[in-house]
Amino acid sequence: MNVLLSVEGLEKSFKDKKVLHGISFEVHSGEIMAILGPNGAGKSTTIRSIMGILMPDEGSVIFHNHKGKGIPRNKIGYLPEERGLYKDVRVMDILLYLAELKDYPLDKAKQRAMEYLKKLDLEGKEHVKMEELSKGMAQKVQFISSIIHEPELLILDEPFSGLDPVSQEVLKTEIRNLAKSGTAILLSSHQMNLVEEMCDRVFMIQRGHKVIYGTLEDVKKQYANFKCTIHGKNDISLLEKIPEVVRVEQTDDTSILYLTKDVEAPKWLKTLPDEIVINELTLDRVSLHEIFIDIATDKNLLKDSERQSLEEVGGTNA
Repeated sequence: MNVLLSVEGLEKSFKDKKVLHGISFEVHSGEIMAILGPNGAGKSTTIRSIMGILMPDEGSVIFHNHKGKGIPRNKIGYLPEERGLYKDVRVMDILLYLAELKDYPLDKAKQRAMEYLKKLDLEGKEHVKMEELSKGMAQKVQFISSIIHEPELLILDEPFSGLDPVSQEVLKTEIRNLAKSGTAILLSSHQMNLVEEMCDRVFMIQRGHKVIYGTLEDVKKQYANFKCTIHGKNDISLLEKIPEVVRVEQTDDTSILYLTKDVEAPKWLKTLPDEIVINELTLDRVSLHEIFIDIATDKNLLKDSERQSLEEVGGTNA
C-alpha cells in the first residue's frame, strides 16, 4: 500500500505540560488504522495536529499526494467526536453547503448525498431539519458530511456513538467499502471489539508516548498470549499448579487461566488434570480490549521479555 500520510516526531506542550512525545506513524491508502488511547493520552492533540487545527512544537505532518504547503483540507474528511451540524438547517442543504466549502461540484455532491441517504436508511429525509432527526439519524448525516467530497484521508472519531447495532453494521460496511476504494481511514474509538473487527493496523498512545504500533496480527501474536476460560467450580490452587499457567483470575464459578508465551495450545489442553470440573471451556488469545486495559491502567502484567518482543516489530517505546 502507498503511504498517504506521514506523522513524524510530533512534540506538543500546553504551558508546562508536555502532551506529545515524538509521535510518529504512517497511514496507507486503502487501510483502516486505529488510533487508540485512554482519555487524556494525546489522541485529540494528534488528530488536531493532522487537521492543522493545532501546530505542533516539533515534528511534521506530510500528506504525500499534495505538493503544496500545509494540510489540503479538501482532501481530508473529518467526523469529530463532538457533533455540531446546524440544527435548524435541512439535511440536503447542510450536506451541499459542506461540500461547497471543500470546493466539490454541487451536482456530484447532490448525487452522492442521495445515494448515501438511501444506503444509510435515510431516504426521504433530505428536506427534514437536523433538529427533527433522532441522535442516530443525525450521526449518519454527519458521517455523510465527512465523505461527501470524496476525501483521500478520512478521520473518524467515535463514529459508532449513538448508533443501534443494525446501524453500526451498515456504517461498518460503508467504511470498509471506502477503504476498498482506496481511502485511507484513521479511526479512533473506545469500542475495542469494533476496532479489532475492522482495523488493519493499530497505533496506541499512553501519556503522549507511542506504546503499540503494528498490524493487528503482529500485536496479537506478540502481545496477546493465550488464555483459557473454564466454567465450573474449581479450587484456584489446583488451577495454579497446571503447567504454563502464569496467573489465574476467578469470579464465582468462572476461572480464567493466563498462559505463558508460545504455549502449544493443543498439547497444553492434554495437561489439564482429570479432577478439574469443566462445564464449558474456551481457549483464545487475549483480546485487544484486555491489552488496552492492561496498558491504560498500568497493570503491566506482561513480562519484560514479552514487551521487548513487541518493540522488535515496531510496537512499544513507552
